[in-house]
Amino acid sequence: MYSWGPDTSTWKRPGSYKWGSAKGAYANLGNQSAQQGPRTYANRNAPSKLVDPTGKAIDTDSETPLIIAVDVTGSMQSWPGEIFDRLPLLYQTLAKYKPDLEISFCAIGDANSDQYPLQVNNFGKELDLEKQLKALCAEGGGGGQGMESYELFGYFMKNKCNTPKATSPFLIIFGDEGFYPQVNPDQVAHYVGDKLESKIESADIWKGLMQKFNVYMLHKQYDGGNDKKIVDQWAEVLGKERVVPLYDEQRAVDVAMGIIARYWGQFGDFKQNLSSRQDPAAQQSVMASLRYVPPAATGSKSQMVITTGSKKSKVLV
Repeated sequence: MYSWGPDTSTWKRPGSYKWGSAKGAYANLGNQSAQQGPRTYANRNAPSKLVDPTGKAIDTDSETPLIIAVDVTGSMQSWPGEIFDRLPLLYQTLAKYKPDLEISFCAIGDANSDQYPLQVNNFGKELDLEKQLKALCAEGGGGGQGMESYELFGYFMKNKCNTPKATSPFLIIFGDEGFYPQVNPDQVAHYVGDKLESKIESADIWKGLMQKFNVYMLHKQYDGGNDKKIVDQWAEVLGKERVVPLYDEQRAVDVAMGIIARYWGQFGDFKQNLSSRQDPAAQQSVMASLRYVPPAATGSKSQMVITTGSKKSKVLV
């Protein structure tokens, strides 16, 4: 389990990375988090009420909000735990670049088969995130058909997430399967509390989310044999450069950090951080994932080109 605080004694090259002025802010986090006890998401039978999405909306005034959603179905195997465990590293590294960073940590399942297909935390920072992390449950279900309810999660974030001051918002999904082609009104009513007159095309949900967030799908290879079909489906709605392959569960969070650091103009510092923690083989795995991820355009607001099918549009974020 990754700890809070600025200690680098367990890193590959201890002391070679400097937290700078952020070190003071993190100094007491390690002791405070230890007092809260161990994380239990891997062994929970049910999530905390804290992440119940029904009748809920989340909001933040942060200029740099981040939503991290993790597929917690069975095909993800041990990946959710490896990703969750690195939350302190994720937050502390990115908050060094943008101190007002706030994160919402979420879990995705399958509304056709699972008991808890959508778990949503409010935005938080520092040790609030430890409490929120412990509220999640890695249910380990799923239907085994190459699709999970990513579109239900997308509906929630498009309609129930408010980020009025955001200038560089990110939404990153860790998963291995495709999404259902339409949003099911019955599932929305049951898990979110909204009444829909008819089904909504999932492609329209992702198109709307791309207007609100810088969206990436970080893709673990699917074990069921439909990998190209899954990747192509995501590429159609997000653009192929936003479907990023993952090669190592222990480096998945590093890839997310690298994407954001590159966008924020902090890729040099991120590489120094990575090289201080990991051996060359692990670094190469991360860089292989990041190979085709473009940096942000220059300017006070970044202009990202969204590719959906054969159409392109420019959005300021």
